[in-house]
Amino acid sequence: MNKRDYVKAALRHEEIDKVPYCIRLTSEAINLYGDKLLEDFYNKDVQDDLKTGLIDKNKAIQLSVGNFMCETDFPWWDWDHGNMPQIYHSPLETPDMLPPIRRWDTEENFNRMETTSKLLSEKYGVYVSALIWGSHWEKAYFTRGIENFLADLAAAPEFAQRLLSFIVDNNMEILPRIAGCSDIDGVLLGSDWGTQKDLIMSPDTWKNLIRDGEKRQYELIRSAGKDVMVHSCGNVLRLMDELIDLGVDILNPVQPECMDLKFLKERYGNKITFWGGISTQSVLPYGTPQQVMRETERVITLMSKNGGYITCPSQEIQTDVPYENLKALIETAKSFA
Repeated sequence: MNKRDYVKAALRHEEIDKVPYCIRLTSEAINLYGDKLLEDFYNKDVQDDLKTGLIDKNKAIQLSVGNFMCETDFPWWDWDHGNMPQIYHSPLETPDMLPPIRRWDTEENFNRMETTSKLLSEKYGVYVSALIWGSHWEKAYFTRGIENFLADLAAAPEFAQRLLSFIVDNNMEILPRIAGCSDIDGVLLGSDWGTQKDLIMSPDTWKNLIRDGEKRQYELIRSAGKDVMVHSCGNVLRLMDELIDLGVDILNPVQPECMDLKFLKERYGNKITFWGGISTQSVLPYGTPQQVMRETERVITLMSKNGGYITCPSQEIQTDVPYENLKALIETAKSFA
């Protein structure tokens, strides 16, 4: 079995002899720790591909530390903030037009996606993912501001729905080519619906304004034979049944300060795969390497029973995590893989 096979086995909730892991860093942490990681976890093939430009430093680090999953390059779209009407940032008025966008879905960029995905899949044997952060709800408040858009949800739901549908319509024009790439295994859609204690909106608001757009995208991804991966920070416990019913395969980042890991595993562990769970709010930045090791062992032992778990911190590693703690995390994850 290669690394991709182990991830797929975990997704099937099989008891396997290795627990896959995928540990990622923020761009700031890559700048701070990247060279040291590439030195301490030296891999000649990775170094050669980095030097020739086949992979970037982010992927080189992930492959060097032994991740079972790695993200590919892909084209997407964003708001054209330089030409954004001032009204879009106004808390006093609801815009009467949709905002301008910029797209990067050129043939050249799709070709790069396919080349990178093929390299990751065939040479390194990893599970290849397309990680689309800020894909729906977040993309709406990125253009309006979160306070304004929360007000829109309550006071101008017709506008809020129009903007959300506009976002999904644009996503649906690019997603088929991404999901149709033969070497991509899963597509992640990211939107932070949770706070530390609960949803950022009511469950009814989520169902009325968010659910259908998510459903359209999940169905497209699944129809291409790819896994549906969802990223949402915070406590999304009140959405778990909905996400499972909609066919979500993987939930990330599973913050232990927000949701009880034992409860999640016992209640939902046979229905969904969890990717995350090792605290970036406490043990990783503030613990000792020994405490990081013990906590990582505890979480893996709890969450990997009968499969359904991918070892990962509950957010990307930031620069507040000491290097010794990061290394302890990686080496402990390796010991289970």
